[in-house]
Amino acid sequence: MLQSKNKKTLLIVDDSRVSRMMIRSFVLAKHPEWGILEAINGTDALEMIGRIPPNFCTMDINMPGITGIDAAEQMLKKCPDIRVAIFSANIQESFQSRSAALGAQFVAKPVTEKSVEQALVFFES
Repeated sequence: MLQSKNKKTLLIVDDSRVSRMMIRSFVLAKHPEWGILEAINGTDALEMIGRIPPNFCTMDINMPGITGIDAAEQMLKKCPDIRVAIFSANIQESFQSRSAALGAQFVAKPVTEKSVEQALVFFES
C-alpha cells in the first residue's frame, strides 16, 4: 500500500482495541479521506513505519514491551516529519515534559471526541 502525496495517513498505536476503534471513528468522522493504520504496541509501530511512514501517529504510553514514549522517540529519529500525539491516562509532569522535548503533543486520556480533536488540531497546525 503506497500512499499518494495528497492522502494523509494516521498510525494509531494502542494496546486497547477499544481505544484504537474510538480514535479511528473520531478521526474518520472529520477526515474520511485519511488512511488509517493500527499497531498494538511500540514494536509493531516501529516495524510498520519502516514499510509505510505515516503523516501522523497517536501513541499510547503504557503498552506491553517498549513504552509508547520510547517508541515515539525512536520513530521520530527514523522519520522526523511524523507528527506524534502521545495519549496517556498517566498525566505525570515527566511524561508531559518528555513529550514536549520530542516535539510531540501530550493528550490526556480517556479517548474522547475532545481529546482526539486536540490531537487533530496539533496534526493540522
